[in-house]
Amino acid sequence: MNTHKALLAALLVPLGATLAVAPAASASAAVPPAASAPADTAAAPAGPQEAAAAAFRSPEAALGRAAHPLRTTEPRGGLADLRPFGRMVGDARVVGLGEATHSSHEFFTVKHRVFRYLVEEKGFRAFALEAPWSTGLRLDAHLLRGEGDLQQIMDEEFQGTYRWWNNAEYRDLLQWMRAYNVEHPQDPVRFVGDDNGFAGAVLYDKVNAHAAAARPDLAPRLAELYRGLRPATDAETYVNDYLSKPMAERKELAERTGRAVDLLKQRPGTGADADADAHAWAVQHATAIHRMTTLYAFDLDAPHGIADAMLHRDRTMAENVAWWQQRTGNKIMLAAHNSHVALRTYAPASHPKVQGDFLREQMGGGYLSVGLTFDRGSFNALGHDGGVHRFTVGPAAPGTAEHTLDRVPYRDFMVDLRHTPAAARTWLDTPHTIKNIGATYPGIADAPQIRLAQSHDVVIHLRRVEAAHMLK
Repeated sequence: MNTHKALLAALLVPLGATLAVAPAASASAAVPPAASAPADTAAAPAGPQEAAAAAFRSPEAALGRAAHPLRTTEPRGGLADLRPFGRMVGDARVVGLGEATHSSHEFFTVKHRVFRYLVEEKGFRAFALEAPWSTGLRLDAHLLRGEGDLQQIMDEEFQGTYRWWNNAEYRDLLQWMRAYNVEHPQDPVRFVGDDNGFAGAVLYDKVNAHAAAARPDLAPRLAELYRGLRPATDAETYVNDYLSKPMAERKELAERTGRAVDLLKQRPGTGADADADAHAWAVQHATAIHRMTTLYAFDLDAPHGIADAMLHRDRTMAENVAWWQQRTGNKIMLAAHNSHVALRTYAPASHPKVQGDFLREQMGGGYLSVGLTFDRGSFNALGHDGGVHRFTVGPAAPGTAEHTLDRVPYRDFMVDLRHTPAAARTWLDTPHTIKNIGATYPGIADAPQIRLAQSHDVVIHLRRVEAAHMLK
C-alpha cells in the first residue's frame, strides 16, 4: 500500500471498504415509470377515500405529500420558496448541508442560496467548509477587512485534495459574503475552515505573536518545538514533502506540537494580549497545528490505520465547528460531503464515526443534517490516471434511493424526513443504495446502502446536476 497517496486520497474520498453496490430491492422498484406521479394525479380510484389510501401506498407519493418544491437552484432572486426550509431548521445552531459529489455546479449554488436565506432570515453568520483551519482564517480576514486578493487566496489555499473548492461557484459565494460585510460592518458573516489536512503559516505567526506579547518566556520553547514546521512552500508541495518523511519523524513532530499546545494552555500570562479570549484563540490555532501533525502520524498500513485516521479527522472537523459556534455565538452553515454531515456513517469500515454524528451527540437538536441527492448529471473528479476529468452518470437504477426520490412530482424539492407519512417512513427506514461520489471516480464507496431516515433530518433532491466550473 502506498501510504502517502492513500492518506492524501482519504482526505476527500469516502473510503468504504466492502460495501454493497447492487441496487437494493424496495417498493419503488416495482413501480413502473409511468406511475411516477402520485396516484391521486393519475387515474382516480372509485372514491376519495380509496384515492387517498392508494396515494399513500407508494413511498414516492407519500414523499410528494411532504415535499416542498424549489423555485430554482441558482443563488439570485427571491427566497420565498425556502420558508418551509426555515421551519425545518427551527432553532438549530449548526446546519450541515451535504453534497453527493465534490464538484457539481448545483450543489454549490444551492449552498449559496440556502446560506443567503439562513443569513437574511434565520440570523446565521458563519459558513464552515471542509477546508483547513488556516485557510478559513485567511478567507475570514478577506471577508471582514478586504485583506488580500480573493482569487490569489483561493489559488494558494485550494490545492491538492482541496482543489475542488477553487471554483466559480464558491468564488461567487465569497464575493457575496464580502459585499454583505461591506454593507453590514457591525454584523458580518464569517468563514470557518474546519479540516486538518494542512496548517498554514498564518497559524504559526498567530501563535508566536501571542506568546511574544503575553508569554515571552514561552517564545523560545515554542520556536524550538515548531522548528522546521512552518510552511515555506505552497500547500500541495508542503503536504507531499511532509508525507515523504519517515513515520518515526512524523510521530515525533506530532509529539512536539502536542507539547506546544500544553505549554499554551497554561495561564494566559500578562500584557495587552493576555485576556482570556486572545489566549483561547491562540490555543485553538496551536491545536489546529497539532491536529494536522496527528493526522499524518497514523500508520495507514496498520490494521485499523485508515479508520483511526478518519475518526480523528471527523472528530476534528466537528470540534472545530462546535468551538467556533461556542466561542463566537455564530449560527453556522456547514458545507461538506453527505458522508461527513450525516448522522450515521455511510462507510463504517473506514469512517467509524463522522462529523455529523459527533455534532448531534454534542448539540442534540442544535444540529440539523441535510443531505443533497441527485438523479443524473455530471461532476468533476480525479480519474484513476490521477487527472481531473468530467464524468456523467445517467438516471438512477430502480431500487436506489435516487430512483424513488426522482419520482416525486417536483423537479427539485426538499423534504423533512422527520415528518413524513407512514409509507414514506417505512421506505426511509429501509436500506437503499445511494450515490456517494468522492474526489476519485469510480471509487470503492460510491454506492453504499444507507437508511435515509437515520442518516439525515432533511433531504434536498435535484433531478439533474452539471459539473462545477473549476478555476484552476
